[in-house]
Amino acid sequence: MNKTTVIVGAGIAGLLAARRLRTAGCDVLVLEKSRGFGGRMATRRVGAAVFDQGAQYFTVRDPEFGRLVEEWCARGWAAPWSAGGHRRFVGRPSMTAIPKGLAAGLRVLREHKVTEARRHDCGCWELDVEDHGMVRAERLLLTSPVPQSLAILRAGGVELPAETEASLTAVEYHPCLTLLLTLDGPSGLPAGGLKFEDGPVRWLADNVDKGVSFGAGAVTVHAGPEFSERHYGASEAEVSDLLIPEVAGRLASRVTGATLHRWKFCEPRASHAGRALWLPELALGFAGDAFGGPRVEGAALSGLALGDAVAAGLTRGTA
Repeated sequence: MNKTTVIVGAGIAGLLAARRLRTAGCDVLVLEKSRGFGGRMATRRVGAAVFDQGAQYFTVRDPEFGRLVEEWCARGWAAPWSAGGHRRFVGRPSMTAIPKGLAAGLRVLREHKVTEARRHDCGCWELDVEDHGMVRAERLLLTSPVPQSLAILRAGGVELPAETEASLTAVEYHPCLTLLLTLDGPSGLPAGGLKFEDGPVRWLADNVDKGVSFGAGAVTVHAGPEFSERHYGASEAEVSDLLIPEVAGRLASRVTGATLHRWKFCEPRASHAGRALWLPELALGFAGDAFGGPRVEGAALSGLALGDAVAAGLTRGTA
């Protein structure tokens, strides 16, 4: 039997689960559909400007995650950004630095989109990978957004226990429209960004202030969940026309360009019970921010929890 554990998704949850399992002696392969690492810990270049276009920062509440962040800071992958109720941290030089660092030494195949997963009577998994054929594995860990994970299983005719199927099907996400604005000068935004409690805009941050970009202003605008859901299918021009007037009065310089990114699965509306879900009878697991909580910390703790559950099963001979 193929002894490989395949993890779908090279976000923070998938990468931390992979590292835990590699430490436990597992042969681990991570398959990622995009070109980069990190999921919503994403960075994008637009001309000369660079933006953190997903997660803007992360905080520490849990001691285990705090120890991880201390290690990341010691390695130069992260640094404190600003003060607040909970101390904020960012990746250095950008948010993708952390997942890139975590991926080092792991087997990660990017631009490998899993479209279907089948489980055979022998207990092994077969995964169809778009444009790359088939991959076999003994265990399958899904860390992509839950609707995408369920679509992979349903395409292969995998039947989950009824209670598990119902609880996972109930997981829904808020979308987020993100507008990346270039300016002809400094943004004038306060250090640490601006958070809005209501209205169409949820968040404004200057990537120059964060140390991500250099030169003129490079501002990330996250729209709120209601606006994002209502206008998710709108064009870049339409979204720009609606959002730029909302933020222009907060900016000290003129907007010279706007680029839209759509996050379909931005934030879970509610967390699934438990930090991760491991089904040893199916050699199948789930992790991500829908389990650990809707923050970088939640996704990280979820990946660690799933890795620990599988590793414990290996020790007992049940995984």
